[in-house]
Amino acid sequence: MAKAELKTKETTASVEAYLATQPDDTVADCRIIVALMQKATGEEPKMWGTSMVGYGRYAYKGKSGREGEWMVIGFSPRKAALSLYILMGFEKEDTLMKKLGKHTTGVGCLYIKKLSDVDLKVLETLIVKGVKAMAKQRVW
Repeated sequence: MAKAELKTKETTASVEAYLATQPDDTVADCRIIVALMQKATGEEPKMWGTSMVGYGRYAYKGKSGREGEWMVIGFSPRKAALSLYILMGFEKEDTLMKKLGKHTTGVGCLYIKKLSDVDLKVLETLIVKGVKAMAKQRVW
């Protein structure tokens, strides 16, 4: 089956210019997340669509047979919370999740209102585990 044509894809837009548009109380948290994700992946951040910062790419094939590419890991500073896209299955990391601090989760998403609400060492561990979990699917 052909690769899916996603609306959100990697662009050449400037991550730095995007971060500069964020509210002052959010931009510092974004820069910390950029550093953590860059360290875990060894890659430069790229814009995905107009509001997501991502690292690397991986190939996927859905249950329907549909194929595409998506970021290995990434984040988006949303109004309600910082959305971190870590595709490793948080339910497998119950002990770490309990140590993380104030957060919520969705399928592949970790929502944090501000980084001061969480333990940064635990967050870094989750980011590293997320990158490792995607290693086999990664597109280099």
